[in-house]
Amino acid sequence: MNQREKILVGAVGSLVAIFVIGFGVRAAILKPLNDIDKRIKASKEKVEKITNEKRQFFATEDRMKQVALRTFGDTTDQASATSGEILTKRILESGLEESEFTRTPASPRKLKGALEIGWLVQGEGPLTNIVNLLFLLENSPYLHRVENVSVTTGEMVGRVKVRFRFLTLVLDPNPDVQRKALPDKFALDSAERHAYDDLIARDILRPYIKRPAPPPKPVTAPGSNGGTPAPTAPGPESYKIVSLSEWEGQPEVAVLEPMAQKTRRFKMGDQLAGGTIICIDYREMPMPDSFALSESRVILRIGNEFWAIERGKTLADKHKLEPEQLPREVAKLVQ
Repeated sequence: MNQREKILVGAVGSLVAIFVIGFGVRAAILKPLNDIDKRIKASKEKVEKITNEKRQFFATEDRMKQVALRTFGDTTDQASATSGEILTKRILESGLEESEFTRTPASPRKLKGALEIGWLVQGEGPLTNIVNLLFLLENSPYLHRVENVSVTTGEMVGRVKVRFRFLTLVLDPNPDVQRKALPDKFALDSAERHAYDDLIARDILRPYIKRPAPPPKPVTAPGSNGGTPAPTAPGPESYKIVSLSEWEGQPEVAVLEPMAQKTRRFKMGDQLAGGTIICIDYREMPMPDSFALSESRVILRIGNEFWAIERGKTLADKHKLEPEQLPREVAKLVQ
């Protein structure tokens, strides 16, 4: 190898050595810097996360304070007493009688971050006032829920029975707030309340009342010119069976006639109430559609059917007998 080649090899080796040393120095300097950058980035992310959590905490605390302002109290006893007082106030505002309502404490239920308490309310009153009560409670500004509402017909026409649960929450833990009375959302004379007037007007819960029959047309005597109408004959509901006795060993049916105010007597085989008298039954049996007992009845045959009229009832109260209700001597006629 001549001198020139030696110089060239030395120059190339020097350049390679310089590059190797440069990369080594660069790696030795940059690696700690990169590690520092990573730690700075991680610290910034952690600080940003803590800042966001802190911001969310204060925002949640503000929301919880707003919720707490709508609760009835900090403790169960306080919330129960205040909610009961509000219920009584709403009942009176609705035009209902407090004595017509009962309030039973509902069993408390533990929830995550709160305790659910409330009242089981039931009472009776006019439909209009019951709607007023449900409207006021449903739109109450306090934290609550009205559920399981049941409205049924009352004991008298125009009145209904209502039953529902009025529930609220006691927060746990409870933010420290200064409560004050909350204004109502709507009044009873508001347009929102009048939206329920059609429900009241239809009165769909009122019991069915059969329309009375029209009065009978007056019957004038033949040849008259519209003078005093002739009296009409009374219907079967006016003839009453007053006695089912025996006279000289023969059973008789005594029927009171309202027009003549006298008693007419019928015997076996006579026609009565559209049928033929075939028997007087002295067995003790339940009266139709009643738990009371009847001691006697007259049995009529109308075609192939058997009917009975209880003593003390009118001819219009006759009722059909089933085969098992017939006395033995009459049952033989069916076989």
